[in-house]
Amino acid sequence: MSDANGLAVITGASSGIGLELARQFAEHGFDLIVAAEDDELTAAAGSLDGADVKVDAVRVDLATPTGVERLYERIQASNRPVDALALNAGIGSGGAFTETELEDELKLVDLNVRSVVHLAKLVVRDMVARGEGRVLITSSIASTMPGSFQAVYNASKSFGQSFALALRNELKDTGVTVTSLMPGPTDTEFFERAEMLDTKVGSGDKDDPADVARDGFEALMAGDERVVSASLSTKLQARAGRVLPDSVKAGMHRKMAEPGSAKG
Repeated sequence: MSDANGLAVITGASSGIGLELARQFAEHGFDLIVAAEDDELTAAAGSLDGADVKVDAVRVDLATPTGVERLYERIQASNRPVDALALNAGIGSGGAFTETELEDELKLVDLNVRSVVHLAKLVVRDMVARGEGRVLITSSIASTMPGSFQAVYNASKSFGQSFALALRNELKDTGVTVTSLMPGPTDTEFFERAEMLDTKVGSGDKDDPADVARDGFEALMAGDERVVSASLSTKLQARAGRVLPDSVKAGMHRKMAEPGSAKG
């Protein structure tokens, strides 16, 4: 890796928003450390590597403490400061809470919540000690509403959103910024993996992950608090979420996420 470039670490970078975020960093001259647990990571990293930037692909399961520690060891082995950290890895889970598998939802909590705290604890301390750094946390428009039939997922994103905003305030005088990226439904493998293709939200129109990533990257570099991305409907949903009662938002979410709602 070239010390002339900045260094960005992106989790969940094998596909979707994470891969597009990595592409944004690469296009803007950052060397990359990209992490994911699946086989797609190797091909994704190969598509990013080039003459001007270098990519280190780390295949780890960030839903485990060992996976987070292994990634941090690779970061340390680079002997370079992390200029930007994109905490993007996450999974979804759809369906009635009484019918979904506990193991699946505990893994969701481990990846979407615990790993974010764990990796942030390690990397942000280094950033603060250096007095410089940028952190992007992929939250969701789902963080603004109770997620009927996605109860654990929405709650995990609400945690991420609150964590991002609180951390930003704590670090306001340190030279380290924290930005929350809040996408709406996006054209990734998320809904298929969450078994939500038979839902209204899973079968409906979705945003381009490249647009979401560009919005997130630009907001991060500008030091913004948050960015709602990318479509007008998502932005309107965010505005409505500020004034509607939680009971109304839960009912609205039910209509989008209840199994079989795609037929309605």
